Amino acid sequence: MDCLLPQFLNARLADGSLVDFAVAAGRFSAIVPAVASSAPPPGAIDLAGRLVLPAFVEGHIHLDTSFYGDAWRPHIPCTNGFDVRERVAFQMRNLEQAAPMEERARNQLELCIGNGSLAMRSHLMVDAAVGLTHVETILGVREKYREIIDIQLVAFPQSGILSSPGTAELLDEALKLGCELIGGLDPASFDGDVKGHLDVVFGLAEKRGVGVDIHLHDGGTLGLFEIEEIAARTKALGMGGKVAISHAYALGDISADALARAGDRLAAAGVAIMTNAPGNHPFPPVAALREAGVTVFAGSDNIRDSWWPYGDGDMLNRANMIGYRSGFYEDSELEAACDVVSHAGAKALGLEGYGIAVGAKADFVTLRAEHVPEAVVAVPKPRTVYRAGKAIAKDGAMVG
Repeated sequence: MDCLLPQFLNARLADGSLVDFAVAAGRFSAIVPAVASSAPPPGAIDLAGRLVLPAFVEGHIHLDTSFYGDAWRPHIPCTNGFDVRERVAFQMRNLEQAAPMEERARNQLELCIGNGSLAMRSHLMVDAAVGLTHVETILGVREKYREIIDIQLVAFPQSGILSSPGTAELLDEALKLGCELIGGLDPASFDGDVKGHLDVVFGLAEKRGVGVDIHLHDGGTLGLFEIEEIAARTKALGMGGKVAISHAYALGDISADALARAGDRLAAAGVAIMTNAPGNHPFPPVAALREAGVTVFAGSDNIRDSWWPYGDGDMLNRANMIGYRSGFYEDSELEAACDVVSHAGAKALGLEGYGIAVGAKADFVTLRAEHVPEAVVAVPKPRTVYRAGKAIAKDGAMVG
């Protein structure tokens, strides 16, 4: 086929326009207004007006601890509200009885890919009990899927750092093995030492030249204090754009004035905020933070694991949840919800060549919707998922 001819016809862009486009060497090489033709070029794919969106970004997931595709495990409630330590104990108990980690991780990966995610950040448990086994296993899985999906790995101290002797050294080893980010977990409530915890996290980030993504469940003024400390360190070390705080429940649990100040500090420091808009917790106000200039992105977090039984690996559905819980009704707000799972996620993860534009990577999803707001509200299926211009999943299942 002549490489100058469009390979895809009648694609609908986010602005509603119909275009034809070509792909060469895995990237968009041309995007032109659609031309009606009774005789499409040989081999061209007629998208018949389907909406084309850049592949979604799964910004926070746990490939090592999901039970998706494994035996159903009833949720065990905490004895006194939400308790991170108790949930970790439940998780360890369940993992002992689970199917092999590689099998469970592949199940979850293919679920996400089938729904249109082709970039992902996964947190992997590192502590004295499991050592580096989770990291080593998922590194192997990542290698097997490297042509299909881009995966960033976070060395995550699920049992704390200071309260789990030897973990700091294990985290360092995980970074040497290939994790791109260092994680953290509730420096105040879990480790009881904000400064000491952050000293380790940011010390390792500096030493290994990696990014930071910290789980922060602490609410109210305690959580706000930790957020401000993370922002201050990020700014002082010149790490803007390389640091994220996951969950940050405190931002949804403070006054409007305090939120405005926090938003300004986060934006100035270049710290991104990840939310999955969980149903039983306050969560960061997406619109207010975006207005302040903060990068807000999203992830599924846990999918059918010891933390909760929900999760479908569909980031478009996650956009719907975020919009619903945020009270987004207007088209511009629904478009913002989609941005959180696409362009904002790409920015937070530092992805190169993201989007629907000449020169960008041809990683995209096609679905039936007139525009982005309808896609967020309707969460349409079936979909076809393309990697470098080649179909790799259709109707939720891998192809080829």
